[in-house]
Amino acid sequence: MFELGREHPLRRLLAGLVENTFTAEVGICDPAVTEYVSGLLVDFVHVDRIFRLRTVDGEAIRDLSRMEAEAHLVGGADQSRRARLVNRYIGDFTLFWTGVYPEALRPRCSGADRLREYLLQGKRSYTIASELTPQGEHPPAELLRALSDEFEFCVHGLQLVRGELERLRAESRSN
Repeated sequence: MFELGREHPLRRLLAGLVENTFTAEVGICDPAVTEYVSGLLVDFVHVDRIFRLRTVDGEAIRDLSRMEAEAHLVGGADQSRRARLVNRYIGDFTLFWTGVYPEALRPRCSGADRLREYLLQGKRSYTIASELTPQGEHPPAELLRALSDEFEFCVHGLQLVRGELERLRAESRSN
């Protein structure tokens, strides 16, 4: 599987942009949140990580309702762990799309407003994941709760990070 090391330039760039933007522009000064969000961006660099939930046939699950159903498929002791992991993933997935590519969620013609659906589901999923996170688990419940509580601010921060990445890209092309 694709993995960027701790000192990889892309990881360092994204970490710096997220930390600076979230702290200076958005007002989120929590290092745990900024580290998590920059890690999310690095994790989702590869498209297979964005669509990591799969059907039994190996097909990527792209629909939120199907993702949510995945959280309830396994019974027994593994149910809580699976629900936590899937809800965390849904939170990550919705944060990524609403923050980095919100235009992909806006209705075309008379379609549903998926942006609002993703915002609500992201907050909800991080809350559920936080409630299912046992003591000592990573990421801690407090961080997942903070992501839920600050979801819209994180979305705004990611939109600003995207803008900065686009500015850097345009700048590098002109040099």
